[in-house]
Amino acid sequence: MMKPFWQGVFPAVTTQLKRDQALDLDATARHLEVLIGSGVNGLIMLGSLGENQALDPDEKRRVVALSVEVAHGRVRVLSGVAETSTAAACRYVRDCERLGVDGFMLMPGMLYKGDPRETMAHLRAVAAATHLPIMIYNNPISYANDVTPEMFAILADVKNFVALKESSGDPRRLTDLRRVVGGRYALFTGVDDLLLESAVLGIDGWVAGAGIAFPLENQYLWDLTRRGDWARAREVYRWFTPLLHLDTHVKFVQYIKLAVQECGLGAEWVRAPRRPLVGAERTRVLQIIHHGMKTRPKLPAPLARRHKPGALASGPAR
Repeated sequence: MMKPFWQGVFPAVTTQLKRDQALDLDATARHLEVLIGSGVNGLIMLGSLGENQALDPDEKRRVVALSVEVAHGRVRVLSGVAETSTAAACRYVRDCERLGVDGFMLMPGMLYKGDPRETMAHLRAVAAATHLPIMIYNNPISYANDVTPEMFAILADVKNFVALKESSGDPRRLTDLRRVVGGRYALFTGVDDLLLESAVLGIDGWVAGAGIAFPLENQYLWDLTRRGDWARAREVYRWFTPLLHLDTHVKFVQYIKLAVQECGLGAEWVRAPRRPLVGAERTRVLQIIHHGMKTRPKLPAPLARRHKPGALASGPAR
């Protein structure tokens, strides 16, 4: 059995864009530096929050190349794989392997609701196209394909499947996974506002979303769960929860990019058909963000001395 080796906070990173929707690689690099400085263990580029499906193939590869360059071996760099065909997904992982990524976060084929046989065939084919380790991303709410604990048990013979990102929205799945597959995979939660519940049940990592706007606080909460300081973790979680709820809305990309902007770490621009928030919805989300900024929890001195929010938000990073 392959021993899982990914753990800790692996934030899903936004792809920073300019007002005209062109890639802003310099802004993306600056945000990556802040996240690395906060103490994360890895970076997940081009997930759903990274607007994978809205980017052109060449743009995706440019973002991957940038992230590998910026990380420079300090943390692991994973790329989301969200292609619509198995052939395209296999081409993508081969290209990214040549660009130097450390692994992948693999979704079932997009735009098609497969049956279990088809879903597992897709996952196996992509795994066979690369020697790199893979985190399988299960999000039946958003992407209509449910990879069940029993399916993960069947897939356990694929050696480079090393981790699972569980985003079904049902924390009972974590216990079912441990019961069915034991310690075969590293278990990550991908639902921000189930982090504490998931930590109690036993997870190895967190694919964080909203926390990329509050990276120090995000890392602090994670560290509290690792130490088992549940009383303080509950306090921080109660402060964080309105912000974490931003990750579970259909407009989570716009919401989190707006939070990143307000915290001085990037800009809110998104790729069409998404549009920046307007009107009452924008006002409501800004109120949540600004309240969170004003009421940040006190951080322990070693963590507080790390990069402060906004510290690397301007000027060239490379």
